[in-house]
Amino acid sequence: MTERTAATSVITRLSPAKINLFLHITGKRADGYHNLQTVFRLLDWGDYLHFSVADKTTLLDNTLDVNRLCSQLLTLTGADTITSSINDNLIFKAASALLKFATQANKLPKQLAKIQISLDKHLPMGAGLGGGSSNAAATLLTLNESWQLNFTQNELIKIGAQVGADVPIFIFGQDAVAMGIGEELTAIALPEQQYLILTPDAHVNTAKLFAHPKLQRDIAPLSIDTIANQCSKYVQHLNTPYQNVFTPVVTSLAPAVDAALRYLQGLESQALGTARMTGSGSAVFLPLDASVTTDKALLAKWVTQAPCAGYVVGNL
Repeated sequence: MTERTAATSVITRLSPAKINLFLHITGKRADGYHNLQTVFRLLDWGDYLHFSVADKTTLLDNTLDVNRLCSQLLTLTGADTITSSINDNLIFKAASALLKFATQANKLPKQLAKIQISLDKHLPMGAGLGGGSSNAAATLLTLNESWQLNFTQNELIKIGAQVGADVPIFIFGQDAVAMGIGEELTAIALPEQQYLILTPDAHVNTAKLFAHPKLQRDIAPLSIDTIANQCSKYVQHLNTPYQNVFTPVVTSLAPAVDAALRYLQGLESQALGTARMTGSGSAVFLPLDASVTTDKALLAKWVTQAPCAGYVVGNL
């Protein structure tokens, strides 16, 4: 969602969360990364970014490197507790990557507007919901528009993949089958859905998970057509061969995630769905059958009795 206030030149953009309906690792690549297969689902819940665009443009100092140029053009508020250095924030990394790409493509204008970015953070960090990656994507989309760089969606996806593996799906902007490291995206039509999401206060280092000896890295690859045609096996319920390969590893290392997942599993017979983890954790979610989504009192009870923070959200 993007809202523009002409009088103040403010652009407000929803930076949505994502969930993985399943997540497979199909092998290790020559570059050291792993090939994945997953279905991303975007949610109507997330952070909000407010971009205040100056009416006047600023002459660029071409002697500056992209990080210093980024600092000259952008200010960021609301992200002080996320990283110790602003240059490590994915919002600034995305802006720097965009400026670098524009420079290399010889498409960097001589003047650009200064932009103040305000982050209204709602998504917990390290939850597997893609919050930071979504913030980066929202920044790429908005700066590309505001600075009139006119890069295509495919070009922005290429830039985003350099910032983080989950950034491309948020630039793509719709539910998708993802392959490669997450940048090979094919749109998929999924039914309307609501979810009960729990966000336990736990985080397991992603590098540690990928190095874990019990992580399954050799799931047989499926074709895009197979994944699209078998959505009944992973949308509401999670049936073989679909799974999240990180779940057994994360639940063995993080008791809070295990407790949250067990809580949701106890609601499966009422919700008529299969509880599971998203990404590499720590958030877990339960698809809700339409028959229970109208019972607001019941949903409120499930959230209240959960062992950690809970939310009822829908698809984007």
